[in-house]
Amino acid sequence: MSGLHTVDRDRSANPLDVLEQIVTANEWHFDRRSDGEMAAEAPGKWCNYGMFFCWSQDISAMHFTCAFDLKVPAAHRQKLYELLALANDKLWIGHFGIDHDDGGPVFRHAVLLRGARGASAESLEDMMDIALTECERFYPAFQFVLWGGKSPEEALQAAMLDCVGEA
Repeated sequence: MSGLHTVDRDRSANPLDVLEQIVTANEWHFDRRSDGEMAAEAPGKWCNYGMFFCWSQDISAMHFTCAFDLKVPAAHRQKLYELLALANDKLWIGHFGIDHDDGGPVFRHAVLLRGARGASAESLEDMMDIALTECERFYPAFQFVLWGGKSPEEALQAAMLDCVGEA
């Protein structure tokens, strides 16, 4: 997923200012709710992803969430928890969790910036790129568990296959 455009290389004290430039350059819809919050929507191969960024000046940290457009019936949540635990073992950065409100899967990551002048455009692009890549990679596994009747182990194996070429 290399479609992110590079923007102004200057660092900003508030990383949401840089994120706003990145999101605008990609022509994604967004809502800058305050100096500390921004929501955006990024298109993907399987669905649109809802991204939420929360900046805390007090602790110099930004929390990032990338939510799937995926409904999860309550009866399937236990299998989904198992799949999330297996998927998290495969991740280097961030983790999958369950959204408290609707029970859907989300990718989460936090960045500490204490002592830095701010976040670089490159690091923020990487953060979003990693989240979107992992969400795209594991989306089929979530579908296999929720609607395909597969076990979490089977679903994860299918998601981890690296296909080469196109049919």
